[in-house]
Amino acid sequence: MTGCSGLLGVDSEKGDSSKASASLNSRATYVGSSGISGTPSGSGSGSGFVSAKGWLNSAYVIWTASGSSFTVTCDGTTVDSLLTRKIGNQWRVDIPGLKAGSHTIKITGSATITATVNVVNQDRSGFAFYGSTVPGAYNADGTLKSGAVVLNINNSTKDSVKLDVTTDSKGNKTSCTGLQPILDAFKKGYDNRPLCIRLIGRVTDPSVLTSGDLMISGSGSSKHLTNGITVEGIGSDATAYGWGIRIKNADFIEISNIGFMMVDSGEGDNVSLQQDCKNVWVHNCDMFYGAPGGDKDQAKGDGALDCKKSTYVTFSYNHFWDNGKCNLLGLSEGTTDGLYITYHHNWYDHSDSR
Repeated sequence: MTGCSGLLGVDSEKGDSSKASASLNSRATYVGSSGISGTPSGSGSGSGFVSAKGWLNSAYVIWTASGSSFTVTCDGTTVDSLLTRKIGNQWRVDIPGLKAGSHTIKITGSATITATVNVVNQDRSGFAFYGSTVPGAYNADGTLKSGAVVLNINNSTKDSVKLDVTTDSKGNKTSCTGLQPILDAFKKGYDNRPLCIRLIGRVTDPSVLTSGDLMISGSGSSKHLTNGITVEGIGSDATAYGWGIRIKNADFIEISNIGFMMVDSGEGDNVSLQQDCKNVWVHNCDMFYGAPGGDKDQAKGDGALDCKKSTYVTFSYNHFWDNGKCNLLGLSEGTTDGLYITYHHNWYDHSDSR
């Protein structure tokens, strides 16, 4: 049996069912496609058990119960309580950071359930993985990298999440509150810990953003952010509603399993590699309409997933939902140097262009 990794997070509290948006089934359509091997599965027993399934380096269990207090373990390791939440009249726990193979999940409290799941690996292919590189906060086997910090975020905790970040060469730490202030502290380049940001349910604009976007950035073209950052959605309903993600002067970044809706930031893109980024992997995301812009070609928002002057990039298994503009690819004119970008297994669902 393989062990669980990365189950505990920072600033945890019980999930709120009112924050969960409708399930987005498109993120569950790709197993069996080329590049993903094995069959995810699951079974379970106990009063109130509904379903269980392994997935792409993750798993979930769904059950019904009259109570509201549960303890969840995976292979004996306690799962952060924020990863358990009520959606409608059912309870669900999502467990990321799992190796491929068999895992045992136990739920105790007002329900007693045991589930066994079989987990398969993500398709980690394309130029983002050139050499031995693995973008983000996870290892190639799907477990968290050594020393990684996990922030579990829902709409209630987006502005109150706290983290002490090293911000100078002497090792002094700054106490930061809120997602963008935490990322701004990492921008200084003195904290080398991998950072995993997990979005749970529908998350609207945090109070502090950079022109309406969550900015992941190094301090300049000669000083990239290189610690390894993952921003991922948990389950099938994680949604960034009204804001996008912008990446600049940053390497080893992963964005995954998030639905982007009605982005109305200054840039107007769901996800944008603005300039000078390397080893970036954006995958298994739902790209919906943005807010209408001022130009004639922006009735459905601006770009869904844009890449400008960046290299060693993989865009894979993303679903573009009737977008007006999908993929701007901006590279230097008159050269073939640095053209290392992979698009694979993306679904352009009635999209208008690009």
